[in-house]
Amino acid sequence: MRAQDSATATTTIAVTTTGVTGGTERAGSTRTGGTGRTGIAGSSDGTGSRVVASGTGSPVAASTAAARATADTSGGRTDPLPRGTLLAALGVVSFSLTFPSTVWGLESFGPWSLVAVRSTLAALIAGAFLLVGRVPLPERRHWAGLAVVAGGVVIGFPLLTTLALQTSTTSHAAVVVGLLPLTTATFAAVRTKRRPSRTFWFAAVSGAFVVLAFTVQQSGGAVSQGDLYLFGALLVCAAGYTEGGRLARLMPGWHVIGWALILCLPLMVAGSAVALSLEPVHLNAHGVIGLVWVAAGSTFFGLYVWYRGMASIGIPKASQLQLAQPLLTLVWSVVLLGETLPLAAPIAAAAVLVCIAVTQRAKS
Repeated sequence: MRAQDSATATTTIAVTTTGVTGGTERAGSTRTGGTGRTGIAGSSDGTGSRVVASGTGSPVAASTAAARATADTSGGRTDPLPRGTLLAALGVVSFSLTFPSTVWGLESFGPWSLVAVRSTLAALIAGAFLLVGRVPLPERRHWAGLAVVAGGVVIGFPLLTTLALQTSTTSHAAVVVGLLPLTTATFAAVRTKRRPSRTFWFAAVSGAFVVLAFTVQQSGGAVSQGDLYLFGALLVCAAGYTEGGRLARLMPGWHVIGWALILCLPLMVAGSAVALSLEPVHLNAHGVIGLVWVAAGSTFFGLYVWYRGMASIGIPKASQLQLAQPLLTLVWSVVLLGETLPLAAPIAAAAVLVCIAVTQRAKS
């Protein structure tokens, strides 16, 4: 053999690594004489990417790199589904308690005071989390979207539903607001300029018709002022959810709601001072518990665990969990408030859930 051929000869070293599933795969390591470079090809990190390690050209370095890749694979995140499902379910339970807690809060506070103090407390909690986490300020281009989230989720929805609950029962409001996933999906389709299928639109229109028929039947043939508040709440909240979903692709979801709350803080502090001076306050246990829950539970904790869970299990699976929210609220209205459910309430709620389920499965 000539000297030149000997200098450029390649040596193949077989390296065996153990995958996540317990199987083995062989990786070929090619060493070129004189270069001192070793490449590990074919080892996987469990996500479909390839791991490339550089060493000193020795089999020991190749084996070490492969073992490190295997350790990273087996020692990383395990199946996130159980924890993610639990977090998303906690978010749904938190949201389902919002209306009963608001009714309790109205025992001690006026509607404007309750909303202003609620948002102020939630903003202070969010600010503490953002400060401890040393979360940087959002980019300037995101503030307009955060303003939409703040106007819809932090101010608009709580205020309009609180005003509605002065005259509407919790069970009635739960059925109407059960249309929120459909309304949000419609806003998202318009915002992203997608064209959902005919099945999607048929289910969405059917769900809207069911809710409208229910409200007219319950209101004695006409739409009440409380219903107008609830329909307005659907629109502003859907806009806030849609914009929040867009921003959540650019930053963690709890950052979105946190900065939206901070954005509203100066206005809510001023609103609290004015509202508390004009509306009477009669503190009792129900009122305090209701205020604390809508501030810490629904507004901050609920959205925090909801976004974390949704990030783990994905939007489709999280949406399926949210189908239980109107029915849970109906249960709480009976257990916590002693309301008597009209037969039309669970029937309408179930019909809306069917329509939402169809939209979730319809092809876009």
